[in-house]
Amino acid sequence: MPKSTLADELRKLVETRLEHTLAGIEDTLQRVTSNNKTTLQDLRQDIRSLEESFSLLSQKWSLEILYMLFLRSTTSFSDLKRILGVNSRTLSDKLKSLKQHEYIQRTVKTGPPLRVEYSLTLRGRNTALLALPLLYYSSSSASHEDS
Repeated sequence: MPKSTLADELRKLVETRLEHTLAGIEDTLQRVTSNNKTTLQDLRQDIRSLEESFSLLSQKWSLEILYMLFLRSTTSFSDLKRILGVNSRTLSDKLKSLKQHEYIQRTVKTGPPLRVEYSLTLRGRNTALLALPLLYYSSSSASHEDS
């Protein structure tokens, strides 16, 4: 029997739960828009407000940083740089953006030696958890069935 990988297990989980989740989201959206208190224009504004977050998260290294922090809890700059294989300038810029958008927190540990550690905020943790099924779903053949 072939060994099951994390990706296989996650894909199975996404596929078994996604149909129910999508139906719930669609039902909620229908209820919100049908009560005439929320218009399509309101919904468009809400969606536009998410564009900055989606833009940041879709940039190279952003999700990888979130997942590394998810898996390791707390990690230093040098460990992130070594594990991801990213240059210092790029990593520094990404960490600043993720901190500014409240996905991660930066903690300075007084020394000696002085240490800077990064960890996920609740928003960062939840974003990593929510993005994973989306990534698996969008890359699976199931997303192309209705085409």
